[in-house]
Amino acid sequence: MNPTRRTLLGAALGGATAAVGLPATPAQAASWQLKWSPSASADGLGAFETIEDDRADSHPAGQPHIRTEGANWRFNMHMVDRDASTDRQRQEVTGLRTSSGTHLRWLPGQTWRITYSMYIPSSLKATTSFTHIMQMKQPGTGTQPIVVQSLRRVDGVQTIELKLHIANILVGRTPLAPLHNSWTDVDFQIKVGDGTSGSVRWILRQGGTTLIDRSRTGVDTFLADRVRPKWGIYRSLGDTSGSLQDCHMLLGNLRGYQLV
Repeated sequence: MNPTRRTLLGAALGGATAAVGLPATPAQAASWQLKWSPSASADGLGAFETIEDDRADSHPAGQPHIRTEGANWRFNMHMVDRDASTDRQRQEVTGLRTSSGTHLRWLPGQTWRITYSMYIPSSLKATTSFTHIMQMKQPGTGTQPIVVQSLRRVDGVQTIELKLHIANILVGRTPLAPLHNSWTDVDFQIKVGDGTSGSVRWILRQGGTTLIDRSRTGVDTFLADRVRPKWGIYRSLGDTSGSLQDCHMLLGNLRGYQLV
């Protein structure tokens, strides 16, 4: 229906309702409002609050490890790359920077949702030690993750999982193999809350198929200051399965919503 006609019809129905004395329409329910919709081609790395590309300058020949590629953001990881702590590797971006140049702040009591598509090649494998590809953290060095989306080997099987790191609570886990060499849609939702006032929901989809849809309520999703998302490849070199190799990951269609 034409939007103008819909508005006029709504006004007419509203007038008729008032005339016959029916109860007033309840207040509008909360809904997701789009707050962040960057374009790789237009915004580039300016879509993020900070860029953590080879912070220790361990591999100048491989820089930039984080860049745009068409409509996507690409994260490259080489075996020679090292973070400031040399037992691990890190190529990550943080935060949601808007077109006005400010960054979005996720605060207690707020509910946020991030949707995006990710491409994980078969070269980016699950490991026996940590391999995180998304985190929720308090800004600042040395802070613990609040939530981690990780690639983890469990009894020799490659999986992707979401865990509440603070309390070591597993939200959900599913095999990684169906995600390799294909695009997967991620839908992550978080209510920022201290103690038991937080919640999370994690959904992975391919086409019309839902691979996993898990939620946890009554959990701690806040440390201090604010919550800030991170994406990229952050992995330990302590893997014992022989899974580490040069690899990359692609992200696209990044969107951020707030429930208001």
